[in-house]
Formats: sequence, C-alpha cells, structure tokens
Amino acid sequence: VQPVESGGGVVQAGGSLRLSCTASGGTFGNDDVAWFRQAPGKVREFVAGLRDFDGRTYTSDSVKGRFTVSRDTGKRTLDLQMNSLKLEDTAVYFCAVGKVTQAADFRSPARYDTWGQGTQVTVSS
Repeated sequence: VQPVESGGGVVQAGGSLRLSCTASGGTFGNDDVAWFRQAPGKVREFVAGLRDFDGRTYTSDSVKGRFTVSRDTGKRTLDLQMNSLKLEDTAVYFCAVGKVTQAADFRSPARYDTWGQGTQVTVSS
C-alpha cells in the first residue's frame, strides 16, 4: 500500500497543524506506520508512529508532549496532531510503512520500505 500525506502548510509558532497519512488503495493492515521529518541539511529523523503488533505509540523526545499520533479503526489513516509548534519543527514530513520486528528498531528509517512523497510544514515567527 502507498502512503499519501496531506495537511501540511504554514503556521505561526505556537499554533497547531494536523497531518494525515492515508493508505492509498487499501488499508495499512498489519503494517507499522510512522512519521519522519527532514529539515534542509539535516538527516531524516523519527517523529512518531504506531506499532501494529501491540498498538503502542512511539514519540521522539523532541516532540513529546506536543505531538500525538492516532489511527482510525479501519486502519486507513494515521494522523499526526502537532501542537505548540516551534520554528525548529519546520521540515518536510514523511509517512512511512513497514514491518518492524524489533521494538528497538521502530525509530529507524531503514526499517520502513514504503514512503510517501512528503508534505511541507513551515513554522513562522
């Protein structure tokens, strides 16, 4: 299944934005789904995600308490709610799908084999 991101845009610092990752052509089934981001000149980093095996959500320390992920009951979308946005949250946000066998690897981009095109999030001052 191909993940498709939507919901990016420009928002002022302190504001909120909600991104959606939709499974094009079906559902995510038993796949793990996560959000990553990449700012200019920086490596791609894990943001948040949901592991299908146990339904557990994972969040990076840099966004903990501000960002949350949620999945619809039909496993068609994984949303990323972003609150209290900061300038440093500016990046292209990608949705990724894969099967991560070890929980310790959940935050590794290498464990995901299908990626969306990304959506730009710009936080302005």
